[in-house]
Amino acid sequence: MSARAPCIVGVRHHSPACARLVAARIDALRPRYVLIEGPADFNARLDELFLGHTLPLAIYSYLSGAGVQRGSWTPFAEHSPEWQALIGARAVGAQLRFIDLPAWHAAMDDLPNRYADAPEAEHEARAEAYERALGERLAIDGRDALWDHLFEQERDVDVLALSLDTHFQQLRGEDPGSPGNAARETMMARWIAWAMARDDGEVLVVCGGYHAPALARRWRDADVASAREEPAVPEPPVATEAPLRHGSFLVPYSFRRLDAFQGYASGMSSPLYYQWLWEDGCAGAGQRLLRDIAERLRARRLTVSTADLIALQTHALGLARLRGHAEPLRADWLDAVAAALLKDAQEAPLPWTYRGTIRPGTAPLLVEVMDVLAGDRRGRLAPATPRPPLLDSVERELAALAITLDGEREIDLLDPQGRRQSRTLHRLLLLGIPGVTRLHGPTLALSGERSERWRLAQPLEQQAALIEAGAYGATLADAARAMLEEKLRGVRDDVVALAQGLNTAALAGLAAVGDALLADLRAAIATAPRFEALGQALAVLYPLFRHGELLDVAGAPLLAAVIEAAYDRALWLYEPPAAIAEAEAFAHLRAVIALRDLVRGRHADEREGRHDLQLELARALAVFARKAQDAAAAPLSRGAALGARLSLPQLHQDTADGLDLAAAIALLAGVTAAALGDAVAGLLALAREQLAQEPAFIAGIDALVAALDDDDFLRALPALRGAFAWLPARERGRLANVLLQLHDATHLSQRALTAPLAGGGDALALAQLAQQERRVWDALAQWGLVAADTESVA
Repeated sequence: MSARAPCIVGVRHHSPACARLVAARIDALRPRYVLIEGPADFNARLDELFLGHTLPLAIYSYLSGAGVQRGSWTPFAEHSPEWQALIGARAVGAQLRFIDLPAWHAAMDDLPNRYADAPEAEHEARAEAYERALGERLAIDGRDALWDHLFEQERDVDVLALSLDTHFQQLRGEDPGSPGNAARETMMARWIAWAMARDDGEVLVVCGGYHAPALARRWRDADVASAREEPAVPEPPVATEAPLRHGSFLVPYSFRRLDAFQGYASGMSSPLYYQWLWEDGCAGAGQRLLRDIAERLRARRLTVSTADLIALQTHALGLARLRGHAEPLRADWLDAVAAALLKDAQEAPLPWTYRGTIRPGTAPLLVEVMDVLAGDRRGRLAPATPRPPLLDSVERELAALAITLDGEREIDLLDPQGRRQSRTLHRLLLLGIPGVTRLHGPTLALSGERSERWRLAQPLEQQAALIEAGAYGATLADAARAMLEEKLRGVRDDVVALAQGLNTAALAGLAAVGDALLADLRAAIATAPRFEALGQALAVLYPLFRHGELLDVAGAPLLAAVIEAAYDRALWLYEPPAAIAEAEAFAHLRAVIALRDLVRGRHADEREGRHDLQLELARALAVFARKAQDAAAAPLSRGAALGARLSLPQLHQDTADGLDLAAAIALLAGVTAAALGDAVAGLLALAREQLAQEPAFIAGIDALVAALDDDDFLRALPALRGAFAWLPARERGRLANVLLQLHDATHLSQRALTAPLAGGGDALALAQLAQQERRVWDALAQWGLVAADTESVA
């Protein structure tokens, strides 16, 4: 092996200074090999990078299936050192290789961006401590400002190279790195050793600065089988359950996704500013920054006068001189913006002094300024760029269904063509494709609603998302099904999530999901610990069983077995007395409604001669009866149980006319004042149609409320108001009329009882104030200051 050393250029990703250094080194050295940190599995397709794209773009690499989902972006902008290495290598005729591990390797777990600037989290503390100490020594606030001060000023490339080597040596030190970094560096070292072993020209390596010191040491000891054969790229893991999908494709990218302020660990913040720095140098970048900020603020009607801009520029020049900069740098300009344009003190830190999403409380002016520097440039792929089959499949399907992504669209779900359109859009929605938004439509696939409304658009991110979704399948149906199956694999013990998954499958017309999902549901139901969850699942499963032709599950024996098991376990969980948390009250009532509806539907089926569900209806009625009479049970649940029986008069003959109002009043009379509203809520939620318009029932509740003393009335009031919220507005009006008749007040309008409180006041607070007022008058009467029957001041 040659005693020569490769030229290893450690860089900060997306740094214009590092990009200039790489270009200069390639031009001067004219290497035989240019090795770049990037996905080695893409080497056979490097020509795709030179098809004439508009930057920024990225390589998206993925591995998915069988509970595994890994993906990594390798983004390029014009001012990225890696991009300059690519075009420089092509210009000098060098052999070009990516030398990093593929995205599907375990070392790439939790690394969504290959060009993230920082080392892995567990090994970042040392690097952060070094940068913090250096910043304190130089009196520079913020990691990006420190980098710009040290490296982004215009200087001789040899001086820059020496400064970068020193900086990265101090940053890494003797830190061995994490196991993931060690695996990546082992791979990169093998490629360097392979190129050096060929001994037929200079070797230039472009890698992240964190890796450079380690590679300079490790390449001589790398294991290279043969100088003739390139290092083997690791194969993706083999799944035991289902085949894994993997691959890499070029996708259009955007400056906003590159920007660290958008929460994406991408190296340099404010990518548009650094693009200006690449194109025009420090002075030109400053002029463009000043012009674009002024235009944006004035367009947003944020006050910025000519005098303000002069003060801003003067302040930036002064800060640059004070800090030893030949021309103002990014932090100089931004500090000048804060000094010259902000009129009030700020609670949040200045957004260029930290990384990540801009924090709440930041002045709108500063938010706009940071948005200007992020830029809105978007990449476009050349027409000849290879694409995954899913993109062509989606385009053909949309064209065949006459769906255009250009505005709002109303779809008739009762029309066969409309149903096909709806299924296609639901598949896109399931894949998370940008530009497809459902504004209105049924929650349940078989709810009977007639229409859906969608908002359709074609943002640039849509193509990237479809390419990413191509990891799941070649057709829209296959990809959507694989995505849904993957999501559901993580919730196999959650009956609600599994039932909702079946509903999603029905909306999207994904019949093939059914059998496996039903098997998981049956297993989850056997151990389901919550009655509310089973009720929510039954509310989805029974309509699908009755009308699930789209999924081929209508009347399916397996679905029947699932429903029967859920019915049996729901009754078993419902009967024992248990407290109901306030947050669970609505879900509990919905579960009782679902159970009651199943009983009612099964009875109707039997009358029509259908016997495909084996349910013991008598058992449900017995459970409802015992629950209603159980003084230890929660009043909400007792009321719901009695309401369920009252709403099923055709199934039992134990009342004189099918409606035992006395039982309802007796139940209400037996609970505490604080629980009275809960019991009423249970009754009305299940038997609103039978009870809400019965004068005897209303009179009974009125008598119970009238018998409450002031303290008990205040305890009962909140829950009672919640209980009557189960009644639609029209029925509340009818109830008001009955109450006015009971109190001989028919001369008043029903709005006297149903109108909102003046000023949106709180009913409980008003009642408490009225109680306090009565106590005051009682005290005054006791002291003989007013007549005993006085109710108000004359």
